[in-house]
Amino acid sequence: MAVSSQRRGDYRGDVLMVAVIGGIGSGKTAVTDYLAERGAGVVDADVVARSVVEVGRPAWQQLRDAFGDGVLAPDRTLDRALVAEIVFNDPSALRRLNRITHGAIGIEIVAQLEALGPRDLAVIALPLYRKEHREIFKLDEVWCVDAPVDVAIARLTGPRALSEADARARIAAQPTNDERLAVADVALHNAGTLEDLHRRIDEILDERGLLRG
Repeated sequence: MAVSSQRRGDYRGDVLMVAVIGGIGSGKTAVTDYLAERGAGVVDADVVARSVVEVGRPAWQQLRDAFGDGVLAPDRTLDRALVAEIVFNDPSALRRLNRITHGAIGIEIVAQLEALGPRDLAVIALPLYRKEHREIFKLDEVWCVDAPVDVAIARLTGPRALSEADARARIAAQPTNDERLAVADVALHNAGTLEDLHRRIDEILDERGLLRG
């Protein structure tokens, strides 16, 4: 499939805009790392989310006002683990958090996309993908990385050293694989080796005539 040359925004030219989505332990980072190695421009929403709450930035101040100084670590950085614990079982606190951070994250993602420069593939890693992101970020495609629950749990309890109970709770709190696949254009099944995943990505890139230079 040829890449469209239609311009859809200030950071758009001859570029395919792709969101990579997937649950915890699915392998999103393995996908975006490989795409970056192949030459794609990658913006990671998780990295952006950490940057917009750095000390002194507007979202940091708003979170401090909303939740109090108790959510700050001794060095005044945001205690992200504590905030996550607060909002995990409190829907109203989660809505408050999202109201503060989502706008700042979106603005920063667009700024980073604009800074990528000319290329034929731009990728946004979006763990918390919503349907409206297609229009917000002018996406051409959504690629979903999925892995069976037992595979994801094995990954989370291995290198990340989570307990199995914690891993299962985090997976249960997210959309299911089927729900994510239903809103995606491309499926990247990731139950095998890293080499298997790379081969699947190469197939998709070749089909689209991307990153050949």
